[in-house]
Amino acid sequence: MANILVVDDELGIRDLLSEILNDEGHQVDLAENASQARAARALARPDLVLLDIWMPDTDGVTLLKEWSSTGLLTMPVIMMSGHATIDTAVEATKIGAMAFLEKPITLQKLLKAVEQGLARTLARPPIPLKTAVPMADFVPEAIMAGGILAVSPDRGLQATQSFMLEKPLRDARDEFEKAYFEFHLAKEGGSMTRVAEKTGLERTHLYRKLKQLGVDLTRGKRGL
Repeated sequence: MANILVVDDELGIRDLLSEILNDEGHQVDLAENASQARAARALARPDLVLLDIWMPDTDGVTLLKEWSSTGLLTMPVIMMSGHATIDTAVEATKIGAMAFLEKPITLQKLLKAVEQGLARTLARPPIPLKTAVPMADFVPEAIMAGGILAVSPDRGLQATQSFMLEKPLRDARDEFEKAYFEFHLAKEGGSMTRVAEKTGLERTHLYRKLKQLGVDLTRGKRGL
């Protein structure tokens, strides 16, 4: 099962693609514009994105460029459009899109493109079974936040977190995200406003994500 983000301003397209992909066993997140796509990309870290080109606020090619220039284009992106020219499709491919689907999208072409995109994700070089992720920020005193040992710089130590990666991708991702948010909650004294600002998420999206991950929202306020 993969986590797939569908970005399209047409409700009918979103519902149709969601139904098809859910039937294939995938988890599907939906966004109707670039703003929602940015939030969903930050929250769910999708394994693949189906991205419409023509959208009212920011078009899909511009959003693709944004992700590429900021290092967020870490997943395969399949562009979709019913009116795009060949030049637009070529431009998107040069930026980093892996494929282009012309609307109306046939079931066979959709599933084939998704299969190829997810195969590319799985074909990435393997990561060592155990790795340490350096944390750039420190808290005033040594704390333990979701398995992250964070200490002040004057102690001459760097905050690290070890993750066991020999597990399903979604489980490993949830483990990291839970530790990440617990770290920032502890650092900010449990303030949802400051954590939202620090992580770049809206409060409503942040709260929903924390509940989904099972994060204890009081541990930062208890001082651990």
